[in-house]
Amino acid sequence: QVQLVESGGGLVQPGGSLQLSCAASGSVFSGNTMGWYRQASGKEREFVAHVTNNGRTTYGDSVRGRLTISRDYVKNTVTLQMNSAKVEDTAVYYCNYRCSQNYWGQGTQVTVSS
Repeated sequence: QVQLVESGGGLVQPGGSLQLSCAASGSVFSGNTMGWYRQASGKEREFVAHVTNNGRTTYGDSVRGRLTISRDYVKNTVTLQMNSAKVEDTAVYYCNYRCSQNYWGQGTQVTVSS
């Protein structure tokens, strides 16, 4: 089992910045991919970004160029830096760990509003 604990959500103004972090613990093995998804109210869960065990990053079309994902392979953490926040970034953000199975964090609310 893998446990994921997210932190860093909250309220940010349009154009502002916010950082989300996720720490993985438990049966964490090499060869995994960690990333973020989000789900806005009334919408389906959407892919945001992920980073593989060898550092390859992939971003969703709606966030490319504004969000940056990074990992600390020693601490088993993944961080999502959000810049130039938009109202449409408002959602619950979920950390994801994928190896042989998919694991999800409990989610953290991000609200972009003035």
